[in-house]
Amino acid sequence: MMCSGRVDMSFVFRAFANGNDGVFVGTCHLGDCHYITHGNYNALNMVMLSKKILAHLGLNPERIKLEHVSAGEGLRFAEAMNEFSQTMRKLGLLGQSEGIGQDALKLKLQTVIDLIPYIRVVQNERLNVRFDTVEEYEEFYASKEFEKIFNELIADKLTIGQIISLMREKPLATGEMAAILGLTSSEISRQINNSAMQGLIKYEESQKRFVIA
Repeated sequence: MMCSGRVDMSFVFRAFANGNDGVFVGTCHLGDCHYITHGNYNALNMVMLSKKILAHLGLNPERIKLEHVSAGEGLRFAEAMNEFSQTMRKLGLLGQSEGIGQDALKLKLQTVIDLIPYIRVVQNERLNVRFDTVEEYEEFYASKEFEKIFNELIADKLTIGQIISLMREKPLATGEMAAILGLTSSEISRQINNSAMQGLIKYEESQKRFVIA
């Protein structure tokens, strides 16, 4: 047994990348830390942020579940696992039930994995919140304050990362990228314009496609 605070976000998204349809994280109850490190608060923050990232990728956030259950609650643990198994059966295969092709799914998950060191910095500097109850965490992660931080510092980075990964394979037009990533052409155009201003990509007139600069 290890402290749930050591469950890194990279473990979660590598599990998805390796073909798992869901991830279950069990922690001590809040305020009742077995190791007196309060790592369960860190785990709750990590899971809540991971849910937001899954939703941004077009994947069902219910594919990751955190349950507060102590080592002495064997029956509750069994119930929680059965409930999660039932949820996974209803959700079906990762990506397939969300209408995301395997190539696009692989690209999306790898983009997250590559960005996790950066996401950790954002989490530590801007999202390192501490509350007493799960309800307060849920309220924060549903707030406009969080959405603003997420959209500005994480969501855009994830989208740009996916776009650049696609263009490493071949030049692409805006519509082609939108179709692969399941995004609108206007969102792709916005990110392309921002990336072009930073000198990351450029438009190749001869091919009528965008390429890495």
